[in-house]
Amino acid sequence: MKSELNISLIQFSPEWEQIHTNVERLTGMLDKTPDSTDLVILPEMFSTGFSMSPEKLAEHLNGFTVKWMREMAISKKIAITGSLIIEEDGNYFNRLVFAMPDGTYKYYDKRHLFRYGGEHKVYTPGTHRLITEFKGWRICPMICYDLRFPLWSINRNDYDLLIYVANWPDVRMRAWKILPLARAIENQCFVAAVNRTGDDGTIAHSGASKVVNFKGEIISESLKAEEEIISASLDFDHLHKFRQKYDFSRDGEKFGIFY
Repeated sequence: MKSELNISLIQFSPEWEQIHTNVERLTGMLDKTPDSTDLVILPEMFSTGFSMSPEKLAEHLNGFTVKWMREMAISKKIAITGSLIIEEDGNYFNRLVFAMPDGTYKYYDKRHLFRYGGEHKVYTPGTHRLITEFKGWRICPMICYDLRFPLWSINRNDYDLLIYVANWPDVRMRAWKILPLARAIENQCFVAAVNRTGDDGTIAHSGASKVVNFKGEIISESLKAEEEIISASLDFDHLHKFRQKYDFSRDGEKFGIFY
């Protein structure tokens, strides 16, 4: 196991519904991540912006963007994750892909669809969480609105890092600033939360991407509503020692059914 996991969050402003343009820009930003980076995290729907037009934008898992993710992971010897629009069996998903440096990948479909933006009308909700292992770290990736539902992310002693990729609007920024800290504290884990910047034509986004430790302390964050790479080193030994001293999960409720 690698005791320190180096992560880089790419906070950027995607061009509205321009897949190839956004992938090209992200290729350049990937080149600017620190050489020590193990894992790169991209925002929600990083290739299109938060679009409710999946019929014209959806790709397949063997399509252009997932192929790019896998190629970048292999060539740079990193893991890379973020969500995009995927069509499968006639259904559309807001799907997070976690691409490994060996060319394999896993995925998670967003469970909580944002009804106030009409997401539930055009996308199919996921039914299962994903816990994936990378360099000995157990990682649970989630998507944007999932952040508001703590039962879905409850740590059953099965992960060390919780990820949120988002298109979180500026108008609800207070929740974005507070909830990742709460999820870190209650689950005794690291949290990496990456948000987009820029205006998608109607809604402004101001980033505020951050990395939080298991005490709810921010260890790295963006202080400007600009495109930026936020990097941090996560120390598993510190996490393990804290959990051994204060294993709050022993006194928590045991839930057998989530949804």
